[in-house]
Amino acid sequence: MTVTTTATTTAEPLATTTVTASPEPAPTVTKTKTVRVTVAPAAADDEAESDDTSGGSTYYANCTAARAAGAAPVHTGDPGYGRHLDRDGDGVGCE
Repeated sequence: MTVTTTATTTAEPLATTTVTASPEPAPTVTKTKTVRVTVAPAAADDEAESDDTSGGSTYYANCTAARAAGAAPVHTGDPGYGRHLDRDGDGVGCE
């Protein structure tokens, strides 16, 4: 007598994994520019009237600063005019 047996096995399904790649973050670049600002010292009321007749907020410490800003010569009434810039007192500074 001959006995034949058939065995059937089912393979397990393969697992599928989805991976999403993220790009590396871009480096942050910061550019810094240093600016030097000169501020006029606060003057008493009587000094302000006798030293600066422009009435504006522009101030040049000297004629080199006025020339560098492209403001020379400065006339009485112009922003930045001050008696300290007018050596001969004729109303024109940094001549």
